[in-house]
Amino acid sequence: MHQVKGVVARGKGQPVEVVTINVPDPGPGEALVKVQACGVCHTDLHYREGGINDDFPFLLGHEAAGVVEAVGPDVTGVAPGDFVVLNWRAVCGECRACKRGELQYCFNTHNATQKMTLEDGTELSPALGIGAFAEKTLVAAGQCTKVDPSARPAAVGLLGCGVMAGIGAAINTGEITRGRSIAVIGCGGVGVASIAGAALAGASPIIAVDIDPKKLEAAKRMGATHTVDSSKVDAVEEIKRICAETYDGADGADVVVEAVGRPETWKQAFYARDLAGTVVLVGVPTPDMKVPDLPLIDVFGRGGALKSSWYGDCLPSRDFPMLVDLYQQGRLDLDAFVTEEIGIGDIEAAFERMHHGDVLRSVVIL
Repeated sequence: MHQVKGVVARGKGQPVEVVTINVPDPGPGEALVKVQACGVCHTDLHYREGGINDDFPFLLGHEAAGVVEAVGPDVTGVAPGDFVVLNWRAVCGECRACKRGELQYCFNTHNATQKMTLEDGTELSPALGIGAFAEKTLVAAGQCTKVDPSARPAAVGLLGCGVMAGIGAAINTGEITRGRSIAVIGCGGVGVASIAGAALAGASPIIAVDIDPKKLEAAKRMGATHTVDSSKVDAVEEIKRICAETYDGADGADVVVEAVGRPETWKQAFYARDLAGTVVLVGVPTPDMKVPDLPLIDVFGRGGALKSSWYGDCLPSRDFPMLVDLYQQGRLDLDAFVTEEIGIGDIEAAFERMHHGDVLRSVVIL
């Protein structure tokens, strides 16, 4: 048993606390990871606000990189000393998705069996089965993805959630390629990552949509060719105008990524895509939100696809090492996502900065 400091949300809307937690030694199929860095993701705030479920208390944090300290007796995929990025898609290999070769859609992803607890024995619910706002965490061994150990933990740890979700939404789910256009609505960390992914794929134009000039500037730095301030112009009409200038006869973007998770912006995405275009929802809605009122004839008449992107439809064992290699080559600027490095006691302040749009990512250094 290991006693370490961790960040816990005890109740809906309550400020998080840094407390001592108990982390078991790894059992079969498990790994103990010494966390080096963990990004502050909006999903952590969703957990604190009760927007995911009400299984309080939560051990927050999930965008993390660290070093494997110990493994269970039957673990062969990772070993003590391995530098890993943690993921929340530990594939089972046995479900119908895995058996048909679509491991990125595994229906039975798993986490550590043993529970981390508070000092009094109260079981903790780790965010996305990870719980990495802690000096050490216990995960399923399949949640550890080995990457280049010379990479910067604060940067590559972000592949564990938001950056991978955004890049994957463009490349894996939206299947963006050269010669195709893309618009991204919402330019927080996930949206800007979608833009970075589109730039990697050679898409053009790459249109960033937001109401915050700072976020639009960040989008330009990551590869956006055009920006649209939707507080000043009709975003749908502006996307259509830009695409028509590039491709004669285009009536919108080939792919529109919605990275906000709201009905209003999803409706914009629906109407901003070209005929037979694709809408990708990667923004996380709250349980009370409904699909906006759309005439069914418009759904039929525009053709194409309406998709949700689960974790950027990634396969961590395939995608994490590849993206870390691109980062190491200078072709993917993961450092640009790290706005600030903070301590484990600074997470409430980081949530506040997130609300104001002041950061792409605050990263806790442990």
